Amino acid sequence: MIMGHYSPASIGHYIREIRFIGEYYHKIPVHKLNQKLICNYIIHIREDLGLGRDKCRMVAQSLSFLFKEVLKKPYVLPSKLYPRRIFKIPVVMSISEVRQLLAAPLTLKQRAICEVFYSTGARLSECSRLRIADVDAVNMCIHLRQGKGNKDRMLLLSPRCYETLKKYYIQYSPREYLFEGQTPNQPCCPSSLRDAIKMSMKYAGLQHKKYSSNTFRHSFATHLLNNGVDLLTIKMLMGHSDLRTTMIYLHLQVKKLLSVISPLDVLYDRNDLKEDELESDFVI
Repeated sequence: MIMGHYSPASIGHYIREIRFIGEYYHKIPVHKLNQKLICNYIIHIREDLGLGRDKCRMVAQSLSFLFKEVLKKPYVLPSKLYPRRIFKIPVVMSISEVRQLLAAPLTLKQRAICEVFYSTGARLSECSRLRIADVDAVNMCIHLRQGKGNKDRMLLLSPRCYETLKKYYIQYSPREYLFEGQTPNQPCCPSSLRDAIKMSMKYAGLQHKKYSSNTFRHSFATHLLNNGVDLLTIKMLMGHSDLRTTMIYLHLQVKKLLSVISPLDVLYDRNDLKEDELESDFVI
């Protein structure tokens, strides 16, 4: 998997899922698992444990890798075993909530973390691996190396965020990574960034909203769209492979949705038409 450039997170997920099914069928060697046993396991985690589609897909992908790449055996899992994808509109912060957060008495590191997340739209794993050398003050951007899917992309660098990062650098003196852990020259673990965001939300009085790093990412895209930035540009900034993923943010354009006039109201605004003409417009 290392040779195939799988991310450390993916390697961990694959190993864990293979171990779980091995523990479930502890009397059966993994290489002797057949199609029926695998299907029964997927049904078990879906029906008995109540786990969702993403978990089922992860199990299927892990076992697919094991059978095809390690055991060199055919592997086909019926897609009908995956629970149907549930469409959920992402949770976003309002502009006033972002202002409330940044006006809170945060530590300099907490402020830097929150501003980087909100102003770049980067993923949690991506933010944890940002390097100081990739901060481009000339072009006001951050060069993200090997983000999700092993793809490089450019992140926005807000001038306000850059000023915060300069103060942060002077106070904390990171050596290689923007946000380092206890070990010098090593990136901080994602859980540390997650905890910093959680504490920041608490200081801002927003802890009841359960906002996370993903909330910053969704807010970044939604606020850009509300400010008139086109979907293709947002797609590139977000690192999406498919434009359809970016299009979900169209559902979050609250002002645009609320400004739409109902056809019922349009109907009764047409005062210049006679009553019989209005009736002729209806098709039953």
